[in-house]
Amino acid sequence: MQSAETIIRLFNQKGLKITPQRRLIVELLEEDESHPTAEELYQRVILLMPDVSQTTIYNTIRELVALGELTPVDSLSETGARFDTNTNNHHHLFCIHCHNLVDIERDFPDIELAPEEIKEYQIIKNQVTFYGICKECQEN
Repeated sequence: MQSAETIIRLFNQKGLKITPQRRLIVELLEEDESHPTAEELYQRVILLMPDVSQTTIYNTIRELVALGELTPVDSLSETGARFDTNTNNHHHLFCIHCHNLVDIERDFPDIELAPEEIKEYQIIKNQVTFYGICKECQEN
């Protein structure tokens, strides 16, 4: 994710209002690698700004996704969709117990679709998620 100030400029260029709530959301996401759900982000925001509505969180997430600054990660659990601040093509490792999700910055060149499988699609991105049990959960 780009810096908070760069994203604020993008919001301005798109004619989107810059409220203190939106600024806080962007600042919290700027260095976040935890892949938070909207609810997790909401809980973080209300600790600092208790009057923020969930609607503000969802609208800001939707706008960040539209700007290409946030990427939804396929729903991995009952906790709902998670959002990734790393918008580069990458993969994930997911703990099925604690739901920790970490980025894997590596290509898997052998994962390829045959022309007859692609049919008339133009592939724009791929994402592999490995499911397992993290070290902490194994020790517990």
